[in-house]
Amino acid sequence: MSNNLTFTMIKPGAVKNGHIGNILAKINEGGFKIVALKYTKLSAEKAGEFYAVHKERPFYGELVEFMSSGPIVAAVLQKENAVEDFRKLIGATNPADADAGTIRALYATSIGENAVHGSDSDDNANIEANFHFASTDMFA
Repeated sequence: MSNNLTFTMIKPGAVKNGHIGNILAKINEGGFKIVALKYTKLSAEKAGEFYAVHKERPFYGELVEFMSSGPIVAAVLQKENAVEDFRKLIGATNPADADAGTIRALYATSIGENAVHGSDSDDNANIEANFHFASTDMFA
């Protein structure tokens, strides 16, 4: 994958609160094309594997518990400069610091339940997309 793809997850809190449609609409309005999409639930083991980079951090256990607490929506998005543009669209991790109109400002309830995940680099976008989707499930 090059810099025209990124990965996102709509997290369990935003799914539970009924924000899937609104978040997908914001993604479309932001000029992103959805090239892979699925509604699924992560086991604690899979959530731990996905967030292994944070294993030594104090919030890791809480993060794994939250991410395996209910269904998510996983998606691969396409747009020129996808990673950077998506990070702008979702806003700061802490919704109190997120710019008005960003996904996290609109739909996050806390820093821990910040509505969506967005890849932070092209390399991680590739890793994360391939964690959730086979190449035959991505239609870029």
